[in-house]
Amino acid sequence: MRLGILAAGITPDELLVEHGSYAQMIMALLDKTDSGYSFEVYDVRDNHFPENGEQCDGWIISGSKYSVYECAPWMLKLKELIKEIHRAKRPLVGICFGHQIIAEAFGGKVEKYEEGWGLGLHTYQLLDGSNFIQKPNETFTLNAVHQDQVVLKPECAEVFAASKFCQYAGLVYGDLIISLQAHPEFDVKFEADLLSLRRGDTFPEDVTQSALKALGDVDVKTDQTKVASWLSNFLNKHQ
Repeated sequence: MRLGILAAGITPDELLVEHGSYAQMIMALLDKTDSGYSFEVYDVRDNHFPENGEQCDGWIISGSKYSVYECAPWMLKLKELIKEIHRAKRPLVGICFGHQIIAEAFGGKVEKYEEGWGLGLHTYQLLDGSNFIQKPNETFTLNAVHQDQVVLKPECAEVFAASKFCQYAGLVYGDLIISLQAHPEFDVKFEADLLSLRRGDTFPEDVTQSALKALGDVDVKTDQTKVASWLSNFLNKHQ
């Protein structure tokens, strides 16, 4: 299965050599599933787009430092591509910014969240109705880095994951689109390095300190592998 990664952002320069780009992290995440995917990366923030929504068998939109409500030209073009991918009946995965721009493309709304930044480990409740997840009503934990979030979901989307901090943490659109606010591709080391790099600057000192303390626990772990299998199951249904 050939997957197109629509890279809406990239790792900060200071962390790029050690951790790789966001696109490379996504590839590494899905490689854990041994599904034999091949990948093509399109740097959409630099206006590098595929010719059409049928160019790959499935698609993934990465995270980004940008906000979808900036409405930059490349974002407007990406929204149109999202709709084209959906019309072509190709599966689509959205992560963080990807989650948000998909929601806006289908009539949802994204805003800066009034309670501020979500940083570090966040735990989400799985809801019923997700046929690609075998054990509903359990929880899962991933790293999060976001100030924006979906505040109004599209009518065509169903919520499959939520938390007190983020009520629309996971959305599904029929059997063609799944999106997550959190970052399954971020491991604990990268999350800690990113928060340390931006603490007191981009990220508030108090929230960052609390997140770093939790990440420093020797027993800390995320559900990266579990979520990777969910995404793979979702994508593989369309092979």
